[in-house]
Amino acid sequence: MSDHHHPHDGNAEPIPLEGETWAPPAEDDNAATASANSGLRYVFLGKDGLRAGWSLLIFLALVVGCAMLSFFTLRTLHIKPPVGEKVNGVIEGLPSGTLFSHGIMLVILLAISLLMSVIERRRFGVYGLDALTGHRIKQFVVGLFWGLVMLSLLVFTLKATGFLVFDGFALSGSAAFLYGLKWAGAFLLVGLAEEYMLRGYLQFTLSRGIAGILGDSAHRKAIGFWIAALFFAFIFGLGHKNNPGESPLGLIMAGMVSLVFCLSLWRTGSLWWAVGWHAAWDWAESYLYGVADSGTMSKGHLINSHAVGAPLMSGGTTGPEGSIFVIPILILTALIIVFTLRPESWPSNQE
Repeated sequence: MSDHHHPHDGNAEPIPLEGETWAPPAEDDNAATASANSGLRYVFLGKDGLRAGWSLLIFLALVVGCAMLSFFTLRTLHIKPPVGEKVNGVIEGLPSGTLFSHGIMLVILLAISLLMSVIERRRFGVYGLDALTGHRIKQFVVGLFWGLVMLSLLVFTLKATGFLVFDGFALSGSAAFLYGLKWAGAFLLVGLAEEYMLRGYLQFTLSRGIAGILGDSAHRKAIGFWIAALFFAFIFGLGHKNNPGESPLGLIMAGMVSLVFCLSLWRTGSLWWAVGWHAAWDWAESYLYGVADSGTMSKGHLINSHAVGAPLMSGGTTGPEGSIFVIPILILTALIIVFTLRPESWPSNQE
C-alpha cells in the first residue's frame, strides 16, 4: 500500500508498512510538506493533520482539568469515595472504592479521547478500544482465560515451592458469590481504565509523533511504537510506587507487564485482549487467592493466604507480582501472544 497522504488530510489512515502488522500514522514532515505550507498552519498541522505534540498537550490538559473539576465537585457536594476497611492492621480495599475511582478515571479518559477523535477527525476505535465485534469479544474472553491461567500458575508455583501458604476459605455460600461478582465488575473497570490510560490514546499519539521525527526510515512506525511503549512502561511501573506494600522488584515487574500488554496491542491493533488478561489476573489475585495485588489487599476475598520466606522469592507484601517467579510467567505470556494472536492491521479510520 502506498505511504502517500495528501497534506493535511484529517482522515488519514494508519498505513502498515510492508512486513509489519499495524502502525499509527507518522507525521511525515518532509521537504515537500514544509515548502507547501508556512506560518501557523505549518506549526499546528503536519501531513497527518494536527501534530502529535499539540494533540498530547491538549489531551493531557483536558484530562487534568476534568480530574481537578471532578475532585472539586465531589468535595463541594461532600461526596467521599468509599475507603477500605482495616483488617489485622492492614487496610483492605472495597469493590465499591475500586468502582468509584476507576469509574471516574475511565469516564474522563473516554470522554476526552472521543473529543480528540472529533478534533483530529479520526474514528475513536483507532485509539485501541474499537467496537466489540464477535472477533474482539473472542479476544477479550481469551484474554480473560489466559490471565486467570497465568496468575494461577504463578500462585501454585509459589505454593509448591513453599513460598505461599493457603490458610483456608475466608468466605462461603452467598457471600462468596456476591463478593466474587462485585470484584469481577470492579476489576473489569480496572482493566479498561488502566489499559486505556497509557496504552490507548497516549500510546497511539506518541507513537505517530516519534515516527514522524524519524523521517523516511523504513521501520519508523515500529520504532516509534516501541519507544512510546518503553516510555509508558516506565510511567506505569512508577505509578505503582505509592502502593503501601510495593517493592522495587514489583515496580520493575509492573513495567514489564506493560510491555507485554503492548505486544498484544501491536499484534492486534486493539486493547481488548489485554483488558481481559488484566481484569482476570487482578480478580484471581485479589479475590480468588486472597494475595496482595501490587502491595494492596482486598476486602472479601475467597481464600486466606500468606507469603513465606524471602520477599524476592515469595513476593512479600507486594504479592506474587513481586516474586522473581513472575518473570518466566510474563515470558510465557509474551510467547502465547506471539503464537495465538494473528497479526492484524490497525482498525481503519473510515466507517
